[in-house]
Amino acid sequence: MAWCWDIEVPQPESTGEIHRQIIVDGTYFGGWCVLIAFDGEHVLGWQWCDQEKKAAWAALLEHCPAPDVAVTDGGTGLRAALDQQWRRTRIQRCYFHVYAAVRRHTTLNPTLEAGKEALALTRALMKVQDLDAAAAWMGSYASWEAKWSAFLKQRTYAKAGTERPSWAQPNQQWWYTHIRLRRVQGLYRQLLRDKSLFTWLEDTFQEDGKPTVDRTTSRLEGWPNRAVKDLLRHHKGLNGAHRRASR
Repeated sequence: MAWCWDIEVPQPESTGEIHRQIIVDGTYFGGWCVLIAFDGEHVLGWQWCDQEKKAAWAALLEHCPAPDVAVTDGGTGLRAALDQQWRRTRIQRCYFHVYAAVRRHTTLNPTLEAGKEALALTRALMKVQDLDAAAAWMGSYASWEAKWSAFLKQRTYAKAGTERPSWAQPNQQWWYTHIRLRRVQGLYRQLLRDKSLFTWLEDTFQEDGKPTVDRTTSRLEGWPNRAVKDLLRHHKGLNGAHRRASR
């Protein structure tokens, strides 16, 4: 039966359909990563790689006609590939991944008041359901930035007895004191500048008062990605080539 593994698994045939949305995500296992494009019902294509990077994402995206919206987790190299392959496609960033990114910087129990407010803002984002609520949320975020502007600009200077962060360069003379909160600020500034937080709520993407675009990548992670991981968990003896073929 060894010959079975020599049969190349074909990619789904492209129909040329312009989809309202395509959800894209990568999942890792056994030292490999598979990037998947999913329209909410069917897998449209996949790409094996060692890690998420522009070339791998571009190879996946070129298999599908550019959709109206790409729902993404903001994976490494993905934005550059989208700009190259799907230039006119709008982007909706996955709320769960935004929440996870903010939580990494603030922790679940922030000690600083600015961190507590940033985490509360992110939790409030998860509850936004219409454009009015989106506008209110953006106002709250702008207020947070204004309130903590001077605080976020505070610097720590290198001197005897001052602990140097692991990410600071050996010859660096100063660094931002609250770098993690600045990263939260940078994340939200980018999302608001790109207009990729509330794409799913825009009138263009509503039908009968309901959104036709997902705000998370959950449908992809909950079905195709989970199915791949379950298959490989039950067949742990497969080598790398057989793992990829079993996909």
